[in-house]
Amino acid sequence: MTEKLLNIREAAKLLGVSVDTLRRWDKSGKLVAIRKAGGTHRYYTVRDLDMFSSDLIKLVNEWALSAGVISPEFYCSNSAVFQARLMKMQEEMLVAGTGQGLVSLVGAVAGEIGNNSYDHNLGNWPDVPGVFFGYDIHKGVIVLADRGLGILKTLSRVRPSLVTHEEALRVAFTEMISGRAPEKRGNGLKFVRQVIAKNPISLSFQTGDAEVQIAKDSGDVNTTKVKEAMQGCFAIIRF
Repeated sequence: MTEKLLNIREAAKLLGVSVDTLRRWDKSGKLVAIRKAGGTHRYYTVRDLDMFSSDLIKLVNEWALSAGVISPEFYCSNSAVFQARLMKMQEEMLVAGTGQGLVSLVGAVAGEIGNNSYDHNLGNWPDVPGVFFGYDIHKGVIVLADRGLGILKTLSRVRPSLVTHEEALRVAFTEMISGRAPEKRGNGLKFVRQVIAKNPISLSFQTGDAEVQIAKDSGDVNTTKVKEAMQGCFAIIRF
């Protein structure tokens, strides 16, 4: 019996991402779609989608977009809680057999993204403070999200010329932002990019209506505009 195929809209709903995101993932090879002979439409099997992702992505996407109820299992109300859970994740990775080097690198990337949420929103959370932090070590996925100000509002404090989320996202990953001279600020995501460029880690990062995909062993930063805008930041780390 032939396994039922889902069209791209059904697959996007199941994963909790946009149709545009699935098109980009197909083009980049991150999640390749099935095409019937001679056709151009994209299809997916439920099995492939289950293997690709986990319920974590659906949960974090729903919370990031609607600020609904978040399970205590994933909620880090302050940076101390976040740091404790980050250490727990690294310990679990070591127990699962992940090499010490990769554990340290993945922890550094997740830690930098999570710490940015607290540092840049301190005293200015629009509604729900804190971070959604979940992970599935066996599937090699980590999700982080906040409902903070977002990168555009954060960087426009020191770079008022920034207008779009795409511009702000590109600057965040590629340029040094100066705050109080001679101090250089805003280098956290540049560090993340440098780590990914040399290691088997990939990142999908959205803020507002802009998204960037950084593939493992690559420092290329390609930003795109997405239809479904969100408040704050949403990151998916794969290793």
